[in-house]
Amino acid sequence: MKKSIFKYLIFTGIILFSVKGMSQQDPLFTQYMYNMSVINPAYATDDPGMLNLGGIYRSQWQNVDGAPSTANFFAHTPINERVELGLTVVHDEIGDWIKENNITADFAYVLPVSNNSKISFGAKAGLSTFDSNTAGINGVDQNQGPDLAFQNLNEVFPVFGVGAFWFGDNYYLGLSAPNLFTTKHLENFNGVQAVGEENIHYYLTGGYVFDLSEDVRLKPAFMVRGVQDSPVTVDATANVLLYDRLEAGIGYRFNETLTGLVNFKITPQLRVGYAYDHYTSDYAGFDIGGTHEIMVLFDIDLFGLTKGYDKSPRFF
Repeated sequence: MKKSIFKYLIFTGIILFSVKGMSQQDPLFTQYMYNMSVINPAYATDDPGMLNLGGIYRSQWQNVDGAPSTANFFAHTPINERVELGLTVVHDEIGDWIKENNITADFAYVLPVSNNSKISFGAKAGLSTFDSNTAGINGVDQNQGPDLAFQNLNEVFPVFGVGAFWFGDNYYLGLSAPNLFTTKHLENFNGVQAVGEENIHYYLTGGYVFDLSEDVRLKPAFMVRGVQDSPVTVDATANVLLYDRLEAGIGYRFNETLTGLVNFKITPQLRVGYAYDHYTSDYAGFDIGGTHEIMVLFDIDLFGLTKGYDKSPRFF
């Protein structure tokens, strides 16, 4: 039976909209390596004429009513040998009470480092909207945490981020901060200081493709996330790609989740994927259930420049 939202409201708030010093607030995707633009504006595909479209939907904590969900749409394309442009839209919500939208445009400038590698520097800019409708939620024991009977909020904040991305035919390494601005919700409201503060997040990412045979490839990847006053978190995954069509693997978010991932290339232009997160941390004791994530990638050859296209530009 699904649990009442009131039982987990503070738990949810701690994860996504809590006071300064708690966990990361940026949207989290298990299949991040296929959507690098959301965390690094310097991400580059180096595929002229190819428009990369995609989306990811993530539904967390299946046993909790009103649990968080996140939807993401992204588009990315090189416009010449040096410049790549992108657009990212992220919608994050908790039930019908809290909703956040991020809309950013990405710019990346690519420079050759050697015959086999390049480095790109990027920036993203846009806005974030934050809406809450929690005035009617009064079912939480006030001794359990701060006053959660917030007034309705409708706020807009600027977004500006930077990044660097070094890549070759079979590897990448990225460093980024997708938003350099700190935002605060309900600052000094009812004596509570900086409730909902969102601090700067930093990301270090990397991946490599090992050719085990002509038809089998091993694709390990990692992501390290850091934010002020919170512990560093590490994601590690290892996927196996078979015949350039079927990909499956496992992942581990240290001290938090164990993940299974699979994706399949339906056509040379269309790939679909799925990931499931099983919680191994203290959260598992709350019987919150697992997390489902669905991914769709679609590649359009705008000018017919690429024949026999046979790879996903996200993570090669």
